[in-house]
Amino acid sequence: MLPALLLLGTGISLFLFGMINLSNKVKFIFTARIREYIKYAVQRPSYGLLTGVLSTILFQSSSAVTVLTIGMVSAGLITFYHSLSIILGADIGTTLTVQLVVWKVTDISPLFIIIGGTLWMTGRKNLADYGEIFFFFGLLFFGLNLASQATGPLRKNPEIINLFKEAKNPLLSFLIGIVFTGLIHASAITVSIVAILARQGLISIDAAVPAVIGANIGTTVTALMAGMTSSGINGKRSAFAHFLFKAMGSIGAMIALPLFTSFLEAIVTDPAQQVALAHFFFNLAMVVFFFPLLKPVSSLIEKMLPGREETLPLWPVYLEESCLSDAVRALNCVLKELGRVMTLLIRIYAEFVAMLTHYHEGKRRNITYVVWVVRHIGKEIVFYLRKISTYQLSPELSSHLFAYTGLIDDLVRMSDQMVIVADLLKDKFQKKVDFSPAAKRELTEIVELVGKNLNQAASLFEKGGSIDDNLISYLEREIDLKVKEARERHLVRYCEKVCHAEAGPIFVEILIHLERISDHCENIAEYFRDIEKQP
Repeated sequence: MLPALLLLGTGISLFLFGMINLSNKVKFIFTARIREYIKYAVQRPSYGLLTGVLSTILFQSSSAVTVLTIGMVSAGLITFYHSLSIILGADIGTTLTVQLVVWKVTDISPLFIIIGGTLWMTGRKNLADYGEIFFFFGLLFFGLNLASQATGPLRKNPEIINLFKEAKNPLLSFLIGIVFTGLIHASAITVSIVAILARQGLISIDAAVPAVIGANIGTTVTALMAGMTSSGINGKRSAFAHFLFKAMGSIGAMIALPLFTSFLEAIVTDPAQQVALAHFFFNLAMVVFFFPLLKPVSSLIEKMLPGREETLPLWPVYLEESCLSDAVRALNCVLKELGRVMTLLIRIYAEFVAMLTHYHEGKRRNITYVVWVVRHIGKEIVFYLRKISTYQLSPELSSHLFAYTGLIDDLVRMSDQMVIVADLLKDKFQKKVDFSPAAKRELTEIVELVGKNLNQAASLFEKGGSIDDNLISYLEREIDLKVKEARERHLVRYCEKVCHAEAGPIFVEILIHLERISDHCENIAEYFRDIEKQP
């Protein structure tokens, strides 16, 4: 049995490795497009349901889609109510993986690995990216193929046969499904292995279906963990809703277990297909039951987990197409939208300032998601400005047009600097390094000065660009001086081994990016000065 168990463990490991890397690669390539489609997903619950299904098919992981959704809810990009339909859709999408196993896609998995490896080794960026996707997709199913080969010899082992066939307690199978899935964070692999065992005749449908139901409960562990690290109440609500859907569905399925298994046996005879359909019908039943009740369910959970959070519009608020007929009105719309972006940056800055004293992964994710919005709005503003530029503009309006184009570039670059600082704080936390008391005091002082400069820059948008003094320039010079002094003093501390060795580079990098954020504030002031110079 030892070789079979080792082969089974290898297969499971390859599946998990392939799934995690496939999900990460797809997110890296397609996440920007998915974010753009999210604004359509929130228009109607049915669109959100479809988004959840398609995203899970793309990621090959409902957990990845659910965690991404919880992160976006926590950051205020979508409402708690709209997240529910996406989560339900993700549960439907995950059933495809098991169906592919039943259809024996595992048998041609080496072909995907060969194609992916060939594309990967071409050296061309686009082909290499898609080659990785093919490779990890093939590896995922190759792992299940190994698991299938490992279970084949077990059919001849009388002890194994008795273990599975005499396990008549459905509650035990249910608990095994929960625990195993909770440990590996992937319901697809649990249900796929159950389907493989059913095909080998090692497990009966009476024991397989409770394990499938339990796997659906176990998969909520990943979402619950993401919800616990979420900084907002809405992220916690979405994670709890996912658990509630699965828990109530499991209770109903276990109560109706004899009817459920009889129904499966009546429609198909292949044991593996019965398992795949059990997984599909369980999640379909949840959608049919809960989808019409999303409003009352969301209201109930909001009462159970009270709190109020703001939701950020994913698309521009002030860029109205009707204003394009008048260049003055259109440019005024752009200025208002730029001011809204500046407000988002101040919100991001407050998030990472809070992380200086107490790191929180949820806050770092919030920064990442809000920066997505900033970049998206930046693209929309540039596109809107291009439309304005097609009209005959006076020198004064032309100066506004060029200044606003430069402003959005600085705002987006500023958001990028904030993401880098947040990632540095994550690195600091993971490496468990700490700054010396002197470094903390210096950093706190510089952070406060940069915060003041950001607020001064924001006031320029509120005043329509009217500059009363040169406070931004003064603060910029002060920050440059403080950063220079802090770096010099830190060099002394580093040489004297007063501070942690790994803390040094992180501290200096944070200072550099804070200084650059302040530089962008000075650039913003310069653009407004250029506008004022026009007669």
